[in-house]
Amino acid sequence: MVAKKDEEKVKKSNYGAESIQVLEGLEPVRKRPGMYIGSTGPDGLHHLIWEIFDNSRDEAMNGHANRVEITLLPDDTIRVVDNGRGIPTDIHPKTKVSALETIMCTLHAGGKFGGDGYAGATGGLHGVGASVVNALSIMCKVEIHRDGGLFVQEYSQGKKKANVKQIGKSKLHGTIVTFKPDAEIFKEGTVFNIDRIISHLRQQAYLVKGIFIHVIDARKYEGKLNFEGETYLYDLGLEQPTESFYFEGGLKSLVKHYNEFTKPVHKNIFYIDKNADAEKVGVEIALQYVDDMTTKLVAFANNIHTTEGGTHVTGFKTALTRIINAYARKNNILKEKDENLTGDDVLEGLTCVISVKLREIQFEGQTKSKLGSMEAQSAVSSVFSDAFTFFMEENPDDAKEIINKGLLALRARKAAKAAKDSVLRKGALEGFSLPGKLADCQSNDPAESELFIVEGDSAGGSAKMGRDRRTQAILPLRGKILNVERARLDRMLGSEQIKNLVLAMGAAIGDTFDISKCRYHKLIIATDADVDGAHIMTLLLTFFFRYYRPIIDAGYVYIAQPPLYKITYGKEINYAYTDEEKFAVLKKLGFGDESIEESESGETEESEEVTEGEEEVSEGKGKEKIVKKSKKPSIQRYKGLGEMNPDELKETTMDINKRILKQVNVDEAEEASRVFEMLMGSEVGPRKSFIQTHAKSANLDI
Repeated sequence: MVAKKDEEKVKKSNYGAESIQVLEGLEPVRKRPGMYIGSTGPDGLHHLIWEIFDNSRDEAMNGHANRVEITLLPDDTIRVVDNGRGIPTDIHPKTKVSALETIMCTLHAGGKFGGDGYAGATGGLHGVGASVVNALSIMCKVEIHRDGGLFVQEYSQGKKKANVKQIGKSKLHGTIVTFKPDAEIFKEGTVFNIDRIISHLRQQAYLVKGIFIHVIDARKYEGKLNFEGETYLYDLGLEQPTESFYFEGGLKSLVKHYNEFTKPVHKNIFYIDKNADAEKVGVEIALQYVDDMTTKLVAFANNIHTTEGGTHVTGFKTALTRIINAYARKNNILKEKDENLTGDDVLEGLTCVISVKLREIQFEGQTKSKLGSMEAQSAVSSVFSDAFTFFMEENPDDAKEIINKGLLALRARKAAKAAKDSVLRKGALEGFSLPGKLADCQSNDPAESELFIVEGDSAGGSAKMGRDRRTQAILPLRGKILNVERARLDRMLGSEQIKNLVLAMGAAIGDTFDISKCRYHKLIIATDADVDGAHIMTLLLTFFFRYYRPIIDAGYVYIAQPPLYKITYGKEINYAYTDEEKFAVLKKLGFGDESIEESESGETEESEEVTEGEEEVSEGKGKEKIVKKSKKPSIQRYKGLGEMNPDELKETTMDINKRILKQVNVDEAEEASRVFEMLMGSEVGPRKSFIQTHAKSANLDI
């Protein structure tokens, strides 16, 4: 029974059948785009390209194409071309409209659900890729070269503008998809990143042997593009493609690429490409150990990068640990009294790429970041176990080096655990006392708390005086911290600077790391604008990238942008963060073409009161007053944060209403890892080559 009072509330709510909203066609995609592409930020924007490219790549994987071209056109438009079979254009028996229109305008429609359309593996699963891109584009156009004709259909926001029509004859075969993302959906912007596109497509070229992938950045050719001619590949009338990729070596070539800047532990790269007959799963794996402490384990399922791993990764890790321990026991490298190597031990220094291909594939979520197909686990375990056991028997020297690498990791793990426990135990015994150098904030809410990591005690003093004590904490660092790219955890925690930073953050480190315990949701690196400051910032970023990657991914790490100049003119004060801003300020003050000497920070006295004379000039119908400047402005060049007084530091770098912060993020983790290895690792050759190549473009403040 329901009380009368409650009955009245129920009646007033008017919740009936008419309250149920039914979304038709592609409306669900526009209503909830994040469900289909992950987000409407840069990741989701670029995901549109991957969806269309995946369709072209699937044609190549099944032997129907060998070329794919991706062109960045002006006005944030993308054009993807392949020389595959071309999407069918005849009438679909169920929908009674063209098959092309069915694919582009209907969710869960495609040739990858079974039947004869795709006999092999494909990346497409739900049949929503092309239709989702169509739904989220303000303009989408598909051109089909097939059956001797050229067919076209155009759409806007997922709705067709006209029926499919044949506009001419063609001897070619393939598909051209041109689309422009809808700014209503992608409110953060619709500008594509060419480097991100090149990195992703290079990776795909390694995964599909024998495919040519061409990337053309044609955004600078607005008004000069030509899409006419006998062919639709390279028909833009431009120079050579920005990048072209073609690899015969498959994953073996990709491992070589990843290990370009590191020293290999063993000479031979392990490689296997075989079908597991029982599960009908294709398994391709390449691996090599390097003299490094990090692990690069990159996994793909039907050429989709599974960033969160899945069943194929689980099968590989289990087999790897079992095989290495079995070989070490059999050959008496591990004695009876010795403990087995753990999964973490055998993963240290490993570079491995795993690729599985399944006819029926299950991902967890539309963005396909984790593989869920259980048959992949047994297939990978079976194929890899047989092949890697044979590899170690055939290459005993390589096997010994691999096991010794694991034993070194085991000893380091024990030493690191002891060092870590010592640091954390010391903190616990002292009531988890924070470092003495830390000037903590009053707030206990991490969401509003900020930690400024500043260079030196001088800057620390100014920052402590200029901060908002309620939400801003200051941790001064003395000199340059340890380069963690070349140090194990036990040595790292022996560094006072790093130990202080770990304790201040409060999230522990290593296997006990817990991001939910991080005491600050803004970790702000504030260093001087000189070479030493840049080096300290790089060392800190290396530390966060290698040991606190989830904190970067959560958006907690920032870089402060202090001004380079203080420009004083009478009672007016302006700050400039770049040379361009300095010249803009001077121009605004009326000194754009005059030479004005700069003074070092800390050496400039307040400029004298400026006297101004006025005179009138006639301009058109009225009169305008102009001011003759009789004094020049004072330009103060800041060399370091410590040379700014607390008020200046607060106003320019710490005040949340005026400061400029740059958020640190990692779009391409593997590429970022390679760069850190090159610039911060132990191999001198690659770093020397990089410096020689880019020396002329360096901006040195001498």
